Amino acid sequence: MSDCLFCKIAAGEIPSNKVYEDETVYAFYDIAPQAPTHFLVIPKAHIGSVAEVTPENATVVAHIFAVISKVTKELGLASYRVVSNIGEQAGQSVHHLHFHVLSGRDMTWPPG
Repeated sequence: MSDCLFCKIAAGEIPSNKVYEDETVYAFYDIAPQAPTHFLVIPKAHIGSVAEVTPENATVVAHIFAVISKVTKELGLASYRVVSNIGEQAGQSVHHLHFHVLSGRDMTWPPG
């Protein structure tokens, strides 16, 4: 999608602080971190949100969670939260599927 911020980041058109990359996903540190460690994991293919996950594209979500597991281990994170916001009221500001990984502070419940 030509006007999608995260598509441009994944394509290298907009600079980011990369955490991880493979042929399917891209992970980078959030520019406005909400925790001492805060990075995002996105598919390189445009999917608008969890609401657009289908049986045909669901394998990318499984891969994203495998990447989250790998990266958090590499970073030595024993405790972390994974969040995906779907829709305006939930706080989704970029309409490209993404998962926030937050760690390094106590997380409250209920969130936000």
